[in-house]
Amino acid sequence: MKILKHLAGMLMAMALLACTEAPEKFNNTDLTGLDYARDFALTDHNGKARTLADFKGKAVVIFFGYTQCPDVCPTTMAEMAGVMKLLGPDADKVQVLFVTLDPERDTQALLASYVPNFDQRFLGLYGDAAATAKVAKEFKVFYQKVEGKTPGSYTMDHTAGSYVYDPQGRVRLFLRHGQGPEPVAHDLKILLK
Repeated sequence: MKILKHLAGMLMAMALLACTEAPEKFNNTDLTGLDYARDFALTDHNGKARTLADFKGKAVVIFFGYTQCPDVCPTTMAEMAGVMKLLGPDADKVQVLFVTLDPERDTQALLASYVPNFDQRFLGLYGDAAATAKVAKEFKVFYQKVEGKTPGSYTMDHTAGSYVYDPQGRVRLFLRHGQGPEPVAHDLKILLK
């Protein structure tokens, strides 16, 4: 009799465990609890001053790049446009921010014509050289001018990943460049639950 009760208890415990779903795992690097990349103070391509708090209630993806970038930047922005399509109606709960690391060439007007071409909801952010350096330092983003054949033909070496914040404004993920939209959409769906 004692064995039957013990067996019944074990079966009940196993049934309860089977009902409990394991938490979904992120495809990208989990940064929960990170002590940098806390905020920024920049201007969007519409001329409005912005900080992270402006986007509370949305998942936020921040990418650092420049409009003259020949490869990483347009690829990342096109990938994020694909992510938005995969998210369907949930895309309205995501804000993609493109922060320029080239304030010398990336004017408000240029950002306003470049960034929304990928998705009308995307915002380009800029600051002067000092504000750019400050935000890059806060986010531990590397960037460096690489001289070209003429003064205006330089390129910028820069960090290629993106940071992601949950709707409460906490940094949560670092997205690797070039993985395609599916893994990113998967991770954003987890954050939006």
